[in-house]
Amino acid sequence: MRIAVVDDDESVIEFVCAPLGVAGHGCSGFRTGAALLAALRRETFDLILLDWNLPDSSGMELLRSIREAVSRSTAIIMLTSRSDKDDVAAALHAGADDYVVKPESAAVIVARVEAVLRRAMPMAAQQRLLHFGNYTFDRLTEHVRVGEEEVSLSAKEFHLALMLFENMHRALSRGYLLETIWQSSGDLPTRTLDMHVSRIRTKLNLTPENGYRVVAISGYGYRMERFGAEGQE
Repeated sequence: MRIAVVDDDESVIEFVCAPLGVAGHGCSGFRTGAALLAALRRETFDLILLDWNLPDSSGMELLRSIREAVSRSTAIIMLTSRSDKDDVAAALHAGADDYVVKPESAAVIVARVEAVLRRAMPMAAQQRLLHFGNYTFDRLTEHVRVGEEEVSLSAKEFHLALMLFENMHRALSRGYLLETIWQSSGDLPTRTLDMHVSRIRTKLNLTPENGYRVVAISGYGYRMERFGAEGQE
């Protein structure tokens, strides 16, 4: 998973990112709220660890901005030295998924992160067959069926299509998709992702008439959209 740590203390960022990296997560650090918001315009994060006291804004202001204007799906944990119960309640009411008081051990921070991620993404690795309207994905065999017809996809096409379906209506950045599907930090040719998206559009007939489409978001990445009765949440 991709995680952002927002704290004006570089030593805290290093303290948190090191064990998260060992646990298999990609971790990026930001010293200001503005730096995080700029990154969120380009990148996708599964979870944000957010300090309350930042040099350019309060963590609470940033939390509200993320929830109201950027993303309601990204998990957020407040990681702060403020321990007042009213502060904890205010952060949780404002949309934080958890609240961790510093100082805390690296092991506990990683455990809290992974617990929140499990709650935020309950489908992950729990079901073999996933159904999206007329589409059925088999995680074990990496096969896709559209109605009664099996569609041949490469491994990368399968995982890219499944990621887009699992994140319905969520914009995913190019960097996030390349890192997650290709384990690449950006050294692949730009056309690689675009070619794979084009192939799954064609092979899976992803059109509004068929209930789904993949939308290219200029300067950012892609988003799967669902239409019609099945698209009603």
